[in-house]
Amino acid sequence: MSAATRLSSALLAGAVTAAIASAAAAAPLTRAEADAATAAHKEKCYGVALKGQNDCAAGPGTSCQGTSTVDFQGNAWKFVQGGTCTGIVVPGGRHGSLTPSRS
Repeated sequence: MSAATRLSSALLAGAVTAAIASAAAAAPLTRAEADAATAAHKEKCYGVALKGQNDCAAGPGTSCQGTSTVDFQGNAWKFVQGGTCTGIVVPGGRHGSLTPSRS
């Protein structure tokens, strides 16, 4: 096998591994994960997640975890420590919200 063929095979294997890992990360939260977050006194905070880093609920056309399409998407949430959400300031002077918004 030539060096070019080995390199191509390694790149293809890496791409497949990345695709599988990405699909796994985009899976919806399980009931156990949601219960664990609640037990740890976490709350859903909308509008604070970076693109692709939301915990769930990223609006129409998205499936769940890791599917927000822009930073600080108003209808995508992230678990944060209970009682801290509305104190989180994001660019533009907005704050985290306990309810989803369109922005």
